[in-house]
Amino acid sequence: MAEKEMIYNIPLRDVKNIPRSRRANYAIKLVRSFVARHMKVDEENVWIDNQVNEKIWSRGIEKPPSKITVKVIKFEEEDSVEVLMPE
Repeated sequence: MAEKEMIYNIPLRDVKNIPRSRRANYAIKLVRSFVARHMKVDEENVWIDNQVNEKIWSRGIEKPPSKITVKVIKFEEEDSVEVLMPE
C-alpha cells in the first residue's frame, strides 16, 4: 500500500467570522476542505480522527483554536485520507 504522509498547520482564523454557536462545527468543515484541497481527494474521502475532533472541541463550541497542526496520511489504493494528531 503506497502511502504519503504530510504535516500541515491548518489556519482556522476564518472561524472567528462565524456566529459563536457554530464555530467548532465550522472548524471541522475547514479542516476537511483544507485537507481535501491539498491532498487532491473528495471531501467525502477525508477521515478525521477522534483526537483531532477533541482538540478542536476542547474549549467548547464558541472558542476553537486559531490554528491546528495535523498529520495527514493519504492511501493511494483507496484514494482516501486520514487526519491524525502528530506525535
